[in-house]
Amino acid sequence: MAAQRRNLMQSHQSWTDDLPLCQLCGVGKAPNCVYGSDGKGTQSHPNEDAHLRFRTEDGCFLYGVFNGYDGSRVASFASQCLTAELLLEPLKSSHTDSDVRRILTQAFDVVEKSYFDTIDDALAEKAHMSTYVVPHSENVSFHQLSPQNQKVQERLKELEQEVSGGATAAVALILNNKLYIANVGTNRVLLCKSSSDGQNQVLQIGRPHSTDNEDELQRLAALGVDPARVRQAGQIAGQNSTRRLGDYRVKIHYNEIDLLSAAKGKPIIAEPEIHGSQSLDNVSGFLLLMSEGLINALESAHGPEQANQEIVAMVAAELAQQSSLGVVAQSVVDRVKRLHHDVYVSGRQRATYCSRHEDMTLLIRTLNYPLADGALTPTQGGRIYPVSVPYSNSQSTSKTSVTLSLVMPSQGTLTNGTNTASTLEEGTPTPGQSPTATLQSTNTQTQSSSSSSGDGRLFSQRGSQAAQPDETGRVPPYVDFSQFYRLWGSDHCDGQSTQGGLGPQ
Repeated sequence: MAAQRRNLMQSHQSWTDDLPLCQLCGVGKAPNCVYGSDGKGTQSHPNEDAHLRFRTEDGCFLYGVFNGYDGSRVASFASQCLTAELLLEPLKSSHTDSDVRRILTQAFDVVEKSYFDTIDDALAEKAHMSTYVVPHSENVSFHQLSPQNQKVQERLKELEQEVSGGATAAVALILNNKLYIANVGTNRVLLCKSSSDGQNQVLQIGRPHSTDNEDELQRLAALGVDPARVRQAGQIAGQNSTRRLGDYRVKIHYNEIDLLSAAKGKPIIAEPEIHGSQSLDNVSGFLLLMSEGLINALESAHGPEQANQEIVAMVAAELAQQSSLGVVAQSVVDRVKRLHHDVYVSGRQRATYCSRHEDMTLLIRTLNYPLADGALTPTQGGRIYPVSVPYSNSQSTSKTSVTLSLVMPSQGTLTNGTNTASTLEEGTPTPGQSPTATLQSTNTQTQSSSSSSGDGRLFSQRGSQAAQPDETGRVPPYVDFSQFYRLWGSDHCDGQSTQGGLGPQ
């Protein structure tokens, strides 16, 4: 198997070319962006994220989002190698939960070791060539070096680009209709589900392995690393993750990094945190896998308190309107990108946090959840209403009741991934009134949940009766602005009638 990995890595053939893609999910992506003073954005580097979305014929599903940095090599390698380890030597339905957790952990270990196998030669050459570097003054430019030294420096730069970089990963496995989550780093997984008693929950599965995670800081402290310094620095070798795939700097040369120099063992690891299993029997909802770039962009624009609820509301609104999961996922990513840009150009308080964003990836997997009828127009589809749901961090035990207002399609029946009942319920809200439900947020150390009460539904629905256009092609407004036009006209037109002026003609 090791020889097969090495041979395939050196070729252009993908390890997973022959595996069938899962059609029960959709993926949306957006490249990184840096905004100029005029609000125009430019991409600063190629997209470094990767994802996977495969299924097997015996009912095993594998999904993953990989957030790469300093190049896409590790993210791309991990997405292929992990799939090969888990699906080319298939998991069996007879495996117990402990078996599956062990197999997932072993697969990540193989990915890590296999990646370093592929860069062993480059690392050895880099170490060898470093001995030929002739020391010179920092004031000496590259062109002032001897030709021999210039060649050495150029080759060292090439080798550094070849071996540098890393990735974080969020992986979801569905086997025997049970959900398992494996997380390494700072991506995020959300599960939105509706229970049989009408309660709806938004669950964040796991916590990010970051420099403000108390469990991770305690793990580092046990190795001799000063947790206070790590928390204050906020980053280790340019990243805030404490678990990563690849990144030889923190795996091989960690003693050369000031923050990690006192470590008695490897402080930055690739061991996943496994959650599950969680039964998906009779579960209706959707699973979200999000790269750190997507979460950071939304939190930069609107703050971290409501990020989970906002992204769920966006997904629900798009599911009510779109008949393609790919379109749903891309629409949500595009919306987050627009929100982030709009905050930057607005000059508001949070604009300083929105000067740039990293690559964004969103994977949506529906769970017995109906998509909108493809024949419906956007006017007839779901409509999103304002959402304001505080989200406490996982260390808080307080509960907060707030109002969540949005729309979802009616819960029809899915048969083999096909919506067989996608009609929407009647009942369009009147002006000044929107469908609402009360949401209570409860957070634990490993997952945060939001369960609805009130009218028993997290999502209310927009009626299927759309307003019809008049002879001019216009749709009557939901709100009567005649009073506004009259007052505006009296203030700005010396009391003259606004007929023929401001207002709809």
